[in-house]
Amino acid sequence: MYPNFIQHVKRYVSLNEDEEQILLKYIKPLTLQKKSYLLREGEICKANYFVESGCLRMFFINDKGTEQIVQFALENWWLADYMSLTIQTKSLFYIQTIEPSEIIAVDAQKQDELFKELPQMERYFRIMMQRAYAATQRRFKFFHDYTKEENYRVFVSLFPEFVQRIPQYMLASYLGLTPEYLSELRKKHG
Repeated sequence: MYPNFIQHVKRYVSLNEDEEQILLKYIKPLTLQKKSYLLREGEICKANYFVESGCLRMFFINDKGTEQIVQFALENWWLADYMSLTIQTKSLFYIQTIEPSEIIAVDAQKQDELFKELPQMERYFRIMMQRAYAATQRRFKFFHDYTKEENYRVFVSLFPEFVQRIPQYMLASYLGLTPEYLSELRKKHG
């Protein structure tokens, strides 16, 4: 039951069998079809989402009415609008499945109870937040330091599985490219 989730937690903190059962009381499994929404702009993000299987994207709609993707999540990745989740304000983002997905939701309202019952989970989530923040910092650096072509090459080398699973127009949105330019880059770099 939820092998990716339990294994992922155990990579960072120790859990015995009893503690695993306690943890399972605090999660909500979601089975979602392709293009299902976990969050829409204007809603409050109520949970932190772990991808057991499938793929998510987080995006906003810019002032031109175009979707701008800011983040993806594959298996073993977490995704949430952390501002909305933390201070319970209306989200500026959408979170949607890209393919059929099995998601583990940890409700924001129950998270403090979880931490009291399993203190090591607070350490786990701190590590996950640090990793997410570091990835965001690295993305900003790449975005400012590299050309669009270099950004594409770095992304493909770091995350080759994304290129196979994510539609080209979504990858273009994430990298700040037009789909046409991305197509040219893909032909050029194989």
